Amino acid sequence: MSHTLRVIFAGTPEFAAAALAAIHEAGFPVPLVLTQPDRPAGRGMKLQASPVKRYALEHGLAVAQPPSLRRTGKYPAEAAAALDLLRATPHDVMVVAAYGLLLPQEVLDIPSHGCINIHASLLPRWRGAAPIHRAIEAGDAETGITLMQMDAGLDTGPMIVEARTPIAPADTTATLHDRLAQIGAKLIVDALVELERSGTLPATPQSADGATYAEKIGKQEAALDWRRSADVLARQIRAFDPFPGGFATLDGAQLKLWAAEPAADVAVRDTAVPGEILDVSPAGVVVACGEGGERSALRVTQLQKPGGKRLPAREFLAGLPLAAGQRFEPAASR
Repeated sequence: MSHTLRVIFAGTPEFAAAALAAIHEAGFPVPLVLTQPDRPAGRGMKLQASPVKRYALEHGLAVAQPPSLRRTGKYPAEAAAALDLLRATPHDVMVVAAYGLLLPQEVLDIPSHGCINIHASLLPRWRGAAPIHRAIEAGDAETGITLMQMDAGLDTGPMIVEARTPIAPADTTATLHDRLAQIGAKLIVDALVELERSGTLPATPQSADGATYAEKIGKQEAALDWRRSADVLARQIRAFDPFPGGFATLDGAQLKLWAAEPAADVAVRDTAVPGEILDVSPAGVVVACGEGGERSALRVTQLQKPGGKRLPAREFLAGLPLAAGQRFEPAASR
């Protein structure tokens, strides 16, 4: 099926590539794709194209990679050239998904139908850069996708439609990301079909009540603080999979902890110290957590040693035996 609604797409990671693929495969003309400049990555730190750029090039779509769209700041000439390109490219709407660049009002005003953002949370909860990680970390029962008519604020524009999904006890950022990417891809195609059919997408102003900010994930956050409860640590480990990966230091070695669950079946003795290994078995490594009267235990079921692979506890312990009484080093105070 072919469509006449012309869509400029702006996005960078896999989450955005899923939406671009859905829009393109649905038959909407995509005269231009915007994505972040190539970045060094991998062990060799070679420049790598974003997933969105790779999809666009594989399907013959025009690509632009301006470092900025703001005339003020570090790249005024590049921003001006990008703005000229946008004005010179006939289109009806811009779709934005995890682009990574701020869109000034000057850009928002160019498409006749404005700019629609695919955001991975139930706005106004988790505005900002890392909504999937933060929803898991906070213990939210559900999350979803919100399509939003963009304004100059940070994820503050009126909401067009949302779709919800529960956060399962075993969900990681990786699994939830993939599910939300597919939900977002379907939602944006349905919205574009409706926009083409009716010429409008009604939107509801966002309330500021309940707004939270999903700050970008920092590597320093991944150090596990054993003074926290087992529930909190288990969520943190799931939230930081696949990046940056929760870690703890044992006998000078930094171990990545990739999967864990509260060990409700373990009674923690009063003399146990946070970070102390209470039990080691093929089922997992049980570690004391919490302080004072809030003692709990965490069963770590997937680990990785420096230079090694992610392994189930049984296989990890075969190569690096651990024993009750050893203690993970305390995390630096925050």
